[in-house]
Amino acid sequence: MKTDEQIFGEAHAAAKNGASRYCMVLSGRGPSLERTQKLASLIKGVKDKYPVEVCLSVGLIDDNKAQILADAGLDKLNHNLNTSERMYKDVCTTHTYQDRINTILSAKKAGMSSCSGLIVGMNETTDDIIDVAMKLRELEVPSIPVNFLIPIEGNPMYSDHSLTPEKCLRALCLLRLINPSAEIRAAAGREGHLKALQPLAFWPANSLFVDGYLTTRGSDMTNTYRMIREAGFEVEGNALYESEGGDEQAYRVDDTSLPILKPEVSRQGSCPQ
Repeated sequence: MKTDEQIFGEAHAAAKNGASRYCMVLSGRGPSLERTQKLASLIKGVKDKYPVEVCLSVGLIDDNKAQILADAGLDKLNHNLNTSERMYKDVCTTHTYQDRINTILSAKKAGMSSCSGLIVGMNETTDDIIDVAMKLRELEVPSIPVNFLIPIEGNPMYSDHSLTPEKCLRALCLLRLINPSAEIRAAAGREGHLKALQPLAFWPANSLFVDGYLTTRGSDMTNTYRMIREAGFEVEGNALYESEGGDEQAYRVDDTSLPILKPEVSRQGSCPQ
């Protein structure tokens, strides 16, 4: 586990760069009571220091642990359903679909908001995507990350070769139509699967992740914010981000570190004919 200083440093950087929410993730089936209390202390520390919401992903928790986290001020508990109940046994064998639903219900019972979504591209059918979207609606989940499977060498589930930019956009639109009042979040894999159509995701989605994911790299904040603004949208930011002035916009052609003029063009004399 990272040190307190590392976590607070990352939270400060996230706030300064305009993030409205700072997410912490703990690997494993679920936290012990002692680890839950430690996480509660960190959550309170981040909330006291920085103007951001805190989201936590820690695996399976019960009512007691959910209440400890809620009392510390946790804004959102992340626990994805990932796919439909029908397909779940093909994706995970260490726990059941109902275990995941129970965790979401524990968060709700403790008065916390939940963040729960899915992964597209795991050999699911359109009916599977519809089913998980309907389950999220039934659970009244207010924040729904839509992930697109990132092909990582060595993973048992590598790629079903079905993800085109159009299919990814359709998935985001479907989640928006079924969950009209939820925050739809373009999440992992958006960069590599949406490709040049990525700005179109801002119409069905109103939130996204920046600066990478659990184990993989993602687009940085500067380029992501530029893309959002150039698509005609605004970055909400936070008080610290606004006081720092946000980021600059400038003319660019791909690599902004290169000069605008071609190397063979002289900077002196008349313009080329």
